[in-house]
Amino acid sequence: MKLSLKNLSINQEKNKKYNYLIMEIKQRSEIKIKVGLDENKVPEEIFWSADDGNVENMEAKAAFLSLWDSNNKDTYKINLWTKDMPIDEMKQFYHQILLSMSESFKTATGDEKMGAAMKDFCDYFAEKMGIGQ
Repeated sequence: MKLSLKNLSINQEKNKKYNYLIMEIKQRSEIKIKVGLDENKVPEEIFWSADDGNVENMEAKAAFLSLWDSNNKDTYKINLWTKDMPIDEMKQFYHQILLSMSESFKTATGDEKMGAAMKDFCDYFAEKMGIGQ
């Protein structure tokens, strides 16, 4: 493929416009998670705050957070639950996470077929775990 100066300048203008749109941050929001640990570093308590959601020091029994590192093409995961998180609630928690992931996947990719397949798995999971929907 032959690259002309004309194509290069057009692409540079497109990239400038694209970068400008990405870099223009209008507002910042902060989410905080505080974890109280026992002597073995096992969570005893989890509290979270979100300044945009008017949430301050709300207690949680579990947290499931994934962050995508685009440079390394890897996911960083923070999966926490307190010692006193009941097993039946853990099953329900995971079911709700899976449902949320299927909806988010469908929204983010536009892939209705795979979104439906993921939802079918959620139904199967709920049935096998004895979770009433």
